[in-house]
Amino acid sequence: MVSLHLRLSLTPSPLKLRRQVPGRSLDLKLPPRVFSSTIKAATVNGHPGEDILLSETTPAHFSGEDSAALPAGLRRESMPRHVAVIMDGNRRWARMKGLPIGSGYEAGVRALRKMVELCCNLGIRVLTVFAFSSDNWFRPKVEVDFLMRLFESGLRQELQYLMSADVRISIMGDSSKLLNSLQALLANAMETTENNSRLHLIIAVNYSGQSDVVQACQKLAVKVKDGLIEPKDINELLVESELGTNCTDFPHPDLLIRTSGELRVSNFLLWQLAHTELYFTHSHWPDFGENEFLDALSSFQERQRRYGC
Repeated sequence: MVSLHLRLSLTPSPLKLRRQVPGRSLDLKLPPRVFSSTIKAATVNGHPGEDILLSETTPAHFSGEDSAALPAGLRRESMPRHVAVIMDGNRRWARMKGLPIGSGYEAGVRALRKMVELCCNLGIRVLTVFAFSSDNWFRPKVEVDFLMRLFESGLRQELQYLMSADVRISIMGDSSKLLNSLQALLANAMETTENNSRLHLIIAVNYSGQSDVVQACQKLAVKVKDGLIEPKDINELLVESELGTNCTDFPHPDLLIRTSGELRVSNFLLWQLAHTELYFTHSHWPDFGENEFLDALSSFQERQRRYGC
C-alpha cells in the first residue's frame, strides 16, 4: 500500500471576497509578449511491504550558479530535485477579478515564468507543468484556439531567454493533434535546448496519465511481438522507460503542487506520483508566487518521507 502525504494550505485567498461577474463571454486577446515577467527572483527504492523512513530527500546537485544562499529555513541538501505543478485556477482568477478569461491565462503564463526563474535560482533540477490536458479539447473552441496561440507565441518569444538561462525544454503528451506550426516550433525548441542543463522544463500538452501508461504498455507489447523481450522481462523499470518522463534522469516528482483548492491529481503523472509528496493550496495559479512556493518547499522539507505502508 502506498502512503501519500496530503497538505492543504488553508490561508483564504483575498480574491474569494470579490464578486464574480456572471454571464461574461469569452473575451480573448493575444498579448504582445505573454511570457514577460515584471519581477526577478531574489533570491530509494523500497520493496513492497517494507516501511522505509527517509528523514531527508535525496540531495539535489547544484551548479556554480546555484551557490547563493537559500532563503532562511530551507536546507540545500533537502531541496526536491523534481517539482511538478498542476497550474489550476486561471479562469476562476479572471472571473473573480471581473476580467476576460484570456487575461487569466496570460497571468498564468507570467506565473509560470516566475516559477522557472525561481527553480533556476533554487537549484531544482526538473519542473514539470500540466499545461493542457487531453480533456481540455472539450472546452469552447475559441478558448482552445486562444490557448494554442498563447502557447506558440509565448514559446517563440521566450526561446532566447530559455537558452540564456540554460533551461532545457521537453514536451510530454500526444502532440500530433496540435497545429503543424506549433509542432514544428516544439521540435525546434527541444532540439535547440537539448544540451542545456540548469533546469529541465517538461511541459505536458495534450497529456493524460492513463494514456501515458497505455502507450507504454503498447510499446512493450510490440517489443514482445517482435521478439525483442519476453513477457517475463517486463517490470517497473521497463514500463518507466516508455513513459513520457523518460526524457529526464529524475522521472519521479518529489513534490506535486496543485493550486486553486482542488484535492485531486486530475489524470496527471499517475504512475510517476506513487511516492510523491502532495501540496494543495487555495491560491489560484496566477497568485502563486515566490512566497507560497517557498512555503511549499518548507512543507516538503518538514516531512518524513515513507516508502511503503
